[in-house]
Amino acid sequence: MSLQVEKLEKNMAKLTIEASAEEFDLAIKKAYQKNKNKFNVQGFRRGKAPLVIIEKLYGPDVFYEDAANEIIPKAYDKAALESELEIVSRPTIDVVQIEKGKPFIFTAEVAVKPEVTLGQYKGIEVEKKEVTVTDEEVMSRIERELEQNARIITVDDRPVQDGDIAVIDYEGFVDGTPFEGGKGENHSLTIGSHSFIDNFEEQLIGKSIGEEIEVNVTFPEEYHAKDLAGKPAVFKVKINEIKVKELPTLDDDFAQDVSEFDTLDEYKENIKATIRDGKEKELRIAKENEVIDKIIENAAMDIPEPMIDTLVYQMADDFVQRLQYQGLSLEQYFQFTGMDAKKFTESLRPQATKSIQSRLVLEAVAKEENIEVTEEELEKELKERASMYNMEPDKLKEILGDKEIKRIETDIAVQKAIDLVTDAAKEV
Repeated sequence: MSLQVEKLEKNMAKLTIEASAEEFDLAIKKAYQKNKNKFNVQGFRRGKAPLVIIEKLYGPDVFYEDAANEIIPKAYDKAALESELEIVSRPTIDVVQIEKGKPFIFTAEVAVKPEVTLGQYKGIEVEKKEVTVTDEEVMSRIERELEQNARIITVDDRPVQDGDIAVIDYEGFVDGTPFEGGKGENHSLTIGSHSFIDNFEEQLIGKSIGEEIEVNVTFPEEYHAKDLAGKPAVFKVKINEIKVKELPTLDDDFAQDVSEFDTLDEYKENIKATIRDGKEKELRIAKENEVIDKIIENAAMDIPEPMIDTLVYQMADDFVQRLQYQGLSLEQYFQFTGMDAKKFTESLRPQATKSIQSRLVLEAVAKEENIEVTEEELEKELKERASMYNMEPDKLKEILGDKEIKRIETDIAVQKAIDLVTDAAKEV
């Protein structure tokens, strides 16, 4: 294999890769062995027709595509390594010469990691912000804990009130016809939660156990089921039970039940400290982002579009996987949001661009500041990651390989660069 590297404009490069005629001939023979059973040639049992006969019947290029696919991935990987370029995109492949008895030649156009010219990155001015925790925030957290520890009791001596849990049977009709998904039995509905459409819940207030009523509502114009959007509906509802939440008494006993503290005051102070810690972390992240944004503004870099495209594709793949974990498909997501594939990928582009800019300037800062990652720091990170997967660090190293471990080392250096520029920022 031979390689020529041509630098192009805007941080692009073209690799011209040539495989010998012998390599191409061997790839054709592999393609023949792989596909020969697909050909039914008169006079030969299936899969027994010689290569030369198949080429004569179907043309000399019958196996060219499969042969090219046999050569290109390995040849490109080898060429990318030999080129010593920092390639940051998927290659755009173009076959230049493909003919039996001649070298197979193709090109791979790739984006190359751009150089960054840093401006000011130390002493960045950011707005000074203070962390405060109010009594209302503490009580809100306590109220959630009270709700989680509440007892559910049944009442039968009064009608439904706001805040009750009404256990109902219901069936919905549009134009007198039941619709899909509009029926339920013994459904627990918290009055005032607005989990049902329109003013459905309010119409149950004042109704008693055993009572059967008709509830009139209108579906929202933007309702996800297009055949119901904007239409009036009637629900036939029966009240089966009425339940209420009984909250525990907020006292020292409650504090002892839900925490390791003996008194309510100690419990409140701990909650206040927890909220403060969370806010301080959020403030730190906001400060980091503000500093990085200003460093990007002060820097100069020419990011090639294919580099952004590659990250957009990766982000889209990650998003699709997350949807699948939730039992949704990308097509369903498009139906719910009104997006299409083009709008979806374009929506990811600003985030991808920002992510690349941030990474580039922070790597440049790490290089400028001669930030090094110690063996202890790398081992600590690998140990933490290994524990997440319940495996030994050495086993994780073996699975990751040198390239991925190098990326983790760079991640650590980037985080150290974030800490450096954030700590050096001036709060005004």
